[in-house]
Amino acid sequence: LENELTERLTQEADYEARLDMARRWTKEWHFRVGVHHLRGLSSGRDAGQHYADLADAVLRALYPVVVDQFSIRHGRPPGRGAAVMGMGSLGTRRLNAVSDLDLILIYDPVDVDMSDGPRPLAARTYFARLTQALITALTAPMAEGRLYEVDMRLRPSGNQGPVATSWASFTSYQTDEAWVWEHMALTRARVVVSGSAKLADNIEGFRQDLLSRQEDLGKVLQEVRNMRDRIAEAKSPSGPWDTKNGAGRLQDIELIAQAGALLAGCATREVSRGLESACDSGWLTPSEADALQNSYDLYWSVLSAVRLLSGTEALPEEIAEGGSSFLCRSSGFASLSDLRNALNAKYHKAAEIIEAVLIRESSP
Repeated sequence: LENELTERLTQEADYEARLDMARRWTKEWHFRVGVHHLRGLSSGRDAGQHYADLADAVLRALYPVVVDQFSIRHGRPPGRGAAVMGMGSLGTRRLNAVSDLDLILIYDPVDVDMSDGPRPLAARTYFARLTQALITALTAPMAEGRLYEVDMRLRPSGNQGPVATSWASFTSYQTDEAWVWEHMALTRARVVVSGSAKLADNIEGFRQDLLSRQEDLGKVLQEVRNMRDRIAEAKSPSGPWDTKNGAGRLQDIELIAQAGALLAGCATREVSRGLESACDSGWLTPSEADALQNSYDLYWSVLSAVRLLSGTEALPEEIAEGGSSFLCRSSGFASLSDLRNALNAKYHKAAEIIEAVLIRESSP
């Protein structure tokens, strides 16, 4: 995918044409993934991987184009350049048909203070503007539409922090200032594209070292409780087909898996491995982990189907026959009523398990 898009981009004469080509090519492949999912040629899990592969290819092929265009005026990236880190669902390589991209840009100017172009910039300004140029390349509405929506709220200090973070600031912040939830978020992070292979290796090495440190069980699970409360206040489930938001649903299980990885000192990105790590650490039983994993798998199948059908987390009260058949087939149920009943039962059971674990592990 990356090679194909890169070749297409080199055939276009100017920057704007390349951005439109990237949009046209991506929409074609995006459509193929959706058709294969609708026809049952791929599962919801397969489609999630395919959408992530597509996003990876876009970022890896387009980032050098953005850098080249930016460099015409401001010079090449100082020092070791920058790395784009995928967070959340992009980090775990599991996107749906309407996923946005959670990104962090980390740069390392080494000891270079300024770029060397016709209009040189200080390193910090250079990478901040380069980040904005990348966001624009991905999100700007053009003749062929947008590529992706981008969310950078998971960067250090969130929306209050700079859009690009220096390597020194990133390591310092994560070591000395980051909240527990930010370390949990790093269990799902990975470098997608980097101007320097060494910088990418350094970031991944730091991530693994940081996550290998011993964390306090009570402190981490208290943070899980706090995050559950904040999420519940911010967004309630839109209905039975919203498998993401709410107690006992996707986000809830992902929090437990992230806590499991963090407490076990495991840098895994997979929910299944995070739940296994919680078992290995002794605060989640195998039967509880199996129940959560089974629920998670069903939730993802439903979420990927619903997002493809409606573009949101909700479905109308009356679903057309084709949509109903697709939703039932992709989740393995004979009827929508059976599926709805199964989901409601799993929501209740998963929430019960998670709440029981959090109470049990906080008891003296």
